[in-house]
Amino acid sequence: MLCKFHLKKQLYFPLTPYSFDTQCFTHSSHRPNPRIPQSRLRAYVPVPDETHFNDPDTVHLFCSKALKVSAKRAFLPEVKQLHAHLIKLGFCHVLSLQNQILSVYLKCKETGDAKKLFEELPGRNVVSWNIVIRGIVGCGDENDTLGFSYFRRMLLEKVVPDDTTFNALFCVCAMFHDINMGIQLHCLTVKLGFDLDCFVRNALISLYGKCGSVEEAKRVFNDVLCKDLVLWNVMISCYALNCLPEDACRTFNSMRLDGANGDEFTFSSLLSICDTLEYYDFGKQAQSLVLRQSLDSHVSVASALINMYAKNENIVDAHNVFRKMAIRNVVAWNTIIVGCGNHGDGNDVMKLLREMLREGFFPDEVTISSTLSSCAHACAITETLQAHALAVKLSFQDFLSISNSLITAYSKCGNIASAFMCFKLTSEPDVITWTSLINAYAFHGLAKEAIEMFEKMLSSGKMPDRISFLGVLSACAHCGLVTTGLHYFKLMTNVYRIVPDSEHYTCLVDLLGRYGLIDEAFEFLSSMPMEAEPNTLGAFIGSCKLHANIGLAKCAAEKLFIKEPEKIVNYAVMSNIYASHKHWFDVERVRKMIGDKRDAKVPGFSWIEIANEVYSFVSSDKNSHPKALEMYDTLKMLLRSMKEEID
Repeated sequence: MLCKFHLKKQLYFPLTPYSFDTQCFTHSSHRPNPRIPQSRLRAYVPVPDETHFNDPDTVHLFCSKALKVSAKRAFLPEVKQLHAHLIKLGFCHVLSLQNQILSVYLKCKETGDAKKLFEELPGRNVVSWNIVIRGIVGCGDENDTLGFSYFRRMLLEKVVPDDTTFNALFCVCAMFHDINMGIQLHCLTVKLGFDLDCFVRNALISLYGKCGSVEEAKRVFNDVLCKDLVLWNVMISCYALNCLPEDACRTFNSMRLDGANGDEFTFSSLLSICDTLEYYDFGKQAQSLVLRQSLDSHVSVASALINMYAKNENIVDAHNVFRKMAIRNVVAWNTIIVGCGNHGDGNDVMKLLREMLREGFFPDEVTISSTLSSCAHACAITETLQAHALAVKLSFQDFLSISNSLITAYSKCGNIASAFMCFKLTSEPDVITWTSLINAYAFHGLAKEAIEMFEKMLSSGKMPDRISFLGVLSACAHCGLVTTGLHYFKLMTNVYRIVPDSEHYTCLVDLLGRYGLIDEAFEFLSSMPMEAEPNTLGAFIGSCKLHANIGLAKCAAEKLFIKEPEKIVNYAVMSNIYASHKHWFDVERVRKMIGDKRDAKVPGFSWIEIANEVYSFVSSDKNSHPKALEMYDTLKMLLRSMKEEID
């Protein structure tokens, strides 16, 4: 029983150095740039100067509610003040309150104080162990072994685990993809009788799904006779995560036959696997159910619909879904921005970003990275500079994904110096950062610099991947470095054991062909362990055209016509090759092969920036485009500048 006590002073939280402003909240010791959410401000408890707590249960209830409020805010200074008050009031030995403080410390990622508090807890119970097992790994700076070390200590102290313990442990295994430890825990749950618990089953299926063990997840799922909606959702999510759309759709249909209609989690997972043309119709049918059940108001469902339409090249319907959203969050904005960026709508991306800022949403890492990718696609240097400035303003320039996107964007815009500067400012470049710069040099034909950066990457201890080798092989191909290119190809296959794909073979065929080694290129093409892709055949035909080898070009073209029978540009290329050597019979034959094919050649678009606006046009737009005069005046100015630089 707790002793009664009399408080002679008001119980309150001291004033903080935060000042209130209608526009933003700023800290006196920090720069005024970041806005402090209103939820971070202090809430004062109105109590009289003379406060009597004659009932310890009242004190306990008051402190518990205050801790719950602090937990929602996850504001560390406030938590420490509350902790100090509890010690002052003599509640340092009340386990339930100490568990709450421990939980809040871990939510605030204050691992040092959390560990110290945990070791000092009087008579730790299963709740204490559950909090520290789940929370200590969630802080992000620990490895998975620490969570399991606490679990072993828990068993040594004769504390019996419960369903929450195993749920937390399965989440830790899923976080680190530790399937072996997950299997051991699965055996322990069966031994202790927790395998029938619904929460444990759900966490177990989720673990197997995230680790790619779909068959094990299916076995656990099928052993359940009475399935609830959460279990159906977990299994559908498992299939979606492992890119098994057919199984996900079949499970959804079984769920409907079982009498469950599905909720927002069901349709979010289901729509995520409908981003391919094969399941596009199924996705539209699922949208009908979404509308019938009024689930389109959920942000997660609407975002999944936007992603589905954008991935299927239906950007108009993606915009329609986005505009109809009553409530949007940053995820919804990111989804439509990524969709427009992948569709090549650079102007729309910048407009959406400005609209997002006007509506008071703060971009995150994904927003800036996607914006930079769209700027790279459109080669828009002005927009790239603006996005870079925004990244610096929001303190995102140190994020690796932002640095990588900046390197790619600047290189695509022709500013290789800025790309290198972004690389130099990256404190800990990963293999993607190195590869981005290697590809940037290769893209601009700077083979020497690309090879030099590749060697520096190897010296730094980074393990190259298939994209890294693709970049250095491309650089060798552009500059005709046959010996060097073959050396890196052997290094990739023999030393790093990377299986080359069609893109690597295309680079090698192009490298040998450009150098005039047509026979060697053809032999390499014929000895490929896979069937040659159209790009590989096209590169070989281009080399044959360059070195006037019609016989081998004809052999490769026959294979290309079989692979892409409807692509008229392939026939046009061969017709031009035959015509350049006056093989009029073959010219006529190829033209007859075209026959009634109406798949017209897709026109090549060009982009030009005028007054901070990027316009796309084709050669036939000279008299019809509304900005034709401005575009061609700008083109003439660019041509004059190019001639002056050459001279």
